[in-house]
Amino acid sequence: MYVDALLGAALVLALLRLGACQTIVVDGKVINADESTIHPAYAVIDPSSSNSTADLFPGETQQFTDAVLANLTELGLTDIALFGFADPAAAANESNIGPCKTFPGEAVVFPGDITDRVFDLLLGGSLIQTKPYASPCYSDYGNQDAAKCDQLTSHWSDDSFLHTNDPTSINAILFEGTSCVPHTVNPWASNCTIGAYPAMSVNATTVSQIQLAINMARSLNLRLVVKNTGHDYSAKSTGAGALSIWTHNMKDIRFYGEYEEGSYKGPAFKMGAGVQAFEAYEAAHKQNLIIVGAEGKTVGITGGYILGGGHSPLSSIYGMAADQVLSIEVVTADGRFVTASNTSNPDLFWALRGGGGSTYGVVTSMVIKAFPEIPVTTMSFSLSSSDEISPDQFWQAVRAYFEDFIKYTDAGNYAHFMLNATSGWYVWDMAPWFAPNMTQSQLQELADPFLKAVADAGLDLKPVYQEYTNFYDAWDKSFPLESWGSNLARYGSRLFPKENWEDATKLSSTFDAIRYVVDGGGVVSAYNLAAAPKSGYPDNAVNPAWRNAVLHAIDIVAWSQEMYTELITIWSNVLTSDWGMRWRQVSPGSGAYLSESDYIEPGFQQSFWGDKYARLYDLKKKLDPWDLFYAQNAVGSEDWEMSDFIFGNLPSQNSRLCRKGTDPSKMSKIEPTRS
Repeated sequence: MYVDALLGAALVLALLRLGACQTIVVDGKVINADESTIHPAYAVIDPSSSNSTADLFPGETQQFTDAVLANLTELGLTDIALFGFADPAAAANESNIGPCKTFPGEAVVFPGDITDRVFDLLLGGSLIQTKPYASPCYSDYGNQDAAKCDQLTSHWSDDSFLHTNDPTSINAILFEGTSCVPHTVNPWASNCTIGAYPAMSVNATTVSQIQLAINMARSLNLRLVVKNTGHDYSAKSTGAGALSIWTHNMKDIRFYGEYEEGSYKGPAFKMGAGVQAFEAYEAAHKQNLIIVGAEGKTVGITGGYILGGGHSPLSSIYGMAADQVLSIEVVTADGRFVTASNTSNPDLFWALRGGGGSTYGVVTSMVIKAFPEIPVTTMSFSLSSSDEISPDQFWQAVRAYFEDFIKYTDAGNYAHFMLNATSGWYVWDMAPWFAPNMTQSQLQELADPFLKAVADAGLDLKPVYQEYTNFYDAWDKSFPLESWGSNLARYGSRLFPKENWEDATKLSSTFDAIRYVVDGGGVVSAYNLAAAPKSGYPDNAVNPAWRNAVLHAIDIVAWSQEMYTELITIWSNVLTSDWGMRWRQVSPGSGAYLSESDYIEPGFQQSFWGDKYARLYDLKKKLDPWDLFYAQNAVGSEDWEMSDFIFGNLPSQNSRLCRKGTDPSKMSKIEPTRS
């Protein structure tokens, strides 16, 4: 059954034996390949060679080319063929190593001198062997350090800067396996293991490094993951035994006062893949401009955020972040570096704007529109039930707010609010109501019917207003640093359509469904926003449900460390099969936001992409016939499955990734030869 797999494994095993000592041939003499004889494998390309109006960044001019490959081949560098380019049209004729992604220690050169030593030489020394972020708390990796452990422990959940600056740390540690965390996260942990963290990472700062990683991973059938910051709810940036491309340090930013691309003419920024929201907003603020970016400070703007669509405090005015993209530089699964725009690889450009990360390629930069600076007014308040405020009064106030969601978004407003009853009292935090291009008096006038209804319910809300002269200060002061890294919760979400507010019966059903989660012990973190601006929006892969929504609601189920696994399993299942089902029932045909969604979202294809999925899937098979890129709930992921599960139904990233129908336990194995 696995003849092709064994033939492929034997071929790579032979390559390994030949490559026991890395060498090149110079003037007929065989000499060792090391830092003194092998330089980083790239050629410097003309910056103006991009098919975009914007010149390439310095790191993008360093490319692995056919000429560089030919030179290394002529020199006889050990196993250089593993780094060669591929042709998608010929993929069907290529031998496969097997139906499962290659795992470390199997009958291939991974890990070994080829994938470690030769690879690192070609990269220029940017290969990082994984030591999990919390490893200083344990003795397993030889780097135990009490002071470092204390620091990371004290800021584990409240400082996402620390995690985003680490090559492998991710937010969704539950699906990673919680394999190496401080004792405050897992009091029973006795050691630190690599778990689902990748075996090694490329600290990518050049195109050539990304090309080399892609080519080697494809040739050896390795699992390949891409990490920018690791914010994603679904652990898309990690995978057991994987090679990771870490794009976090691609930080270039370039401003264009009068940029022209297609029909657009105006200000724009070209931003590297590693630019985070705080950096992007700072750059725009210096030019007295704004961009459509994330609420979260450490989110990577031009990574999975835009690739997944990207909602923003400015979405009700300008739409999704993906709508602002003018061109993208990207390395595709065949190892080629290309420009995607309306005139260059337009199908790829369409897919990259909303089709999801870790699916079609590795982005190195994007050019995005910028807009004139605007003032902002915010409103914040908190309301809780108590001995003096009844539950009926509390929910009457919340319902009064829900009534005018369409009016608020039509005015360009955005709001982030939280509802819960975890303390025993109902609590509602508005954090904040964000009104771009409005004065305090204008926001007060907009909110006046709501505030009067609250007063009629016998409540004094005492809203706090703050006026800002610019977006940057309003964003910076309004949104705290995002929390990180809990293994005690799961998240789901739903996009509730405008039509539910245009029908009194549907609105009541929607409101009841939101309250149902809170009454059931959950937390609701919700956003009143719209992503269908009056000025229009481009045709791209953004979920069509976004264009009809006025509420993006996230439901959160949590548990405690002391709970039995059986009880945690029940709570976890409530999120999908009870709360989630209730939300789907009141919004049939709508969807959910893929970057903030249920890890096991039912029918994710329709939920995340609606009627756009068929086109996205066909393009995935055309551009990546090897299925090099994989992520949980990504386009094409339904063809694959993890071999183990958490709580019985949550795919564990700390397990084998195989094509559906494959039994990893029956795979024939050959003991690897180590050089």
